[in-house]
Amino acid sequence: GHRISFISTPRNIHRLPKTPPHLASSFTFVEIPLPKIQGLPEYAESTMDVGPEDHGLLKKAYDGMEDDVARFLRNSCADAVIYDFSGFWVSSIAMDLGIPRFFFCIFPSWFMDFCGTTGDLIDELKDRKSPEDFMSPPKWVTFGTKVAYKYYEAKLIVGVGEKNASGFSDAYRGGIAISQSDAVIIRHCHEFETEWFNLLADLYQKEIIPLGQLPPHFQETENPSSDNWVSIKEWLDTKTKGSVLYIALGSEATPNQDQLTELAHGLELSQLPFLWAFRKPATSTVKLPDGFEKRTEGRGMVWKGWVPQLNILGH
Repeated sequence: GHRISFISTPRNIHRLPKTPPHLASSFTFVEIPLPKIQGLPEYAESTMDVGPEDHGLLKKAYDGMEDDVARFLRNSCADAVIYDFSGFWVSSIAMDLGIPRFFFCIFPSWFMDFCGTTGDLIDELKDRKSPEDFMSPPKWVTFGTKVAYKYYEAKLIVGVGEKNASGFSDAYRGGIAISQSDAVIIRHCHEFETEWFNLLADLYQKEIIPLGQLPPHFQETENPSSDNWVSIKEWLDTKTKGSVLYIALGSEATPNQDQLTELAHGLELSQLPFLWAFRKPATSTVKLPDGFEKRTEGRGMVWKGWVPQLNILGH
């Protein structure tokens, strides 16, 4: 019974799944163009369009939507607004208009707990600036746990507290957005992380609303006669059951050239059969090592378009 206005950029809205007919009348899709930013490819409107090195520029462009979003909210008669860390300025707009605010957290509870209070986030993780600071649970975790980052993971987490090309760190964005919210909606289910969830409520001193894990209710497998699946199935049928290594990094993980080369080198040395879903952003310049596909021909398959993932996993 709710009416939803979904705000995003034209390219992002156009690639959303088609709204089910029985829900279509409940949704209005509000297209706000992404401002042009020097250094950002013209058609880049999402992190799936660029590599990690351009994420800061993307956030800077996103910040340029603030006035248009404010104008929409002033004229919308909205009863509530839901936003995430990128659009941290939405909370301030909504506060001025007296609109209830819900921060939507795409990360699990334990991840947010590791970052501390909203004050810690706003202070850009304070003095926790080295990987070693994240390789054991922080002092406010009083229950027993083995959850901690490995060194190579911790190196990336340190970047959460560092300013990027937008002029703000992701930690600061999250801290402001959460501190100005009325409640936090989080991808959580109690069976997985009850203690971490309860700790988060203590750290934020706010109501935390568990959303669940957003599993797909209905997802069809690829048409058995589609060209994509026929080609892949014929290749899989030649392999021994349980012998094929499947590599799919998803649309958000874009390795740099060194990482890609190392991954390819490891696959080549492994001598294992593999199927690699190798789809990169249009702006990416990374490439497979020269001769890699030829040297692994027959043993490995590199698929450079969309893959029928459920079919592959079910083979």
